[in-house]
Amino acid sequence: MRHPPNHAALASVCFVALLTSAALFAQPQTAPASSSSSTSSPAVDNTQTNTRDRSGQTTTPTHQPNDKTDIKLAAAVRRAIVKDKSLSTLAHNVKIVAADGTVTLRGPVKSEDEKSRVETAVKDVSGVNSVDNELDVKQ
Repeated sequence: MRHPPNHAALASVCFVALLTSAALFAQPQTAPASSSSSTSSPAVDNTQTNTRDRSGQTTTPTHQPNDKTDIKLAAAVRRAIVKDKSLSTLAHNVKIVAADGTVTLRGPVKSEDEKSRVETAVKDVSGVNSVDNELDVKQ
């Protein structure tokens, strides 16, 4: 003989499970200890960079010519930079504009040394006549 289900007991078990899971997710989050103002980094202000880039006097990726030779040169430069695994992800992602043998580099890198190494890698690419190194060292 089957016993009818005890709906009240089942409901109370579900209610307890619901309360337990709600309590687990509602644990108060502790805020990280605030550091003293002497060790915190200053607020980021890109106003000067944004003004420079909007001025129209600096080369940006939109200035990349659609010429086959320039596109192939830009691709070769990108391969040379990415091939150097000692460079940071920042350096691997610099902006490259190649036009008539002149390569313009833009974007952040980790250090002055890395800025120099990127430029050297670009100068070693066949077809590069000059490099306009506008890389910024990230502070």
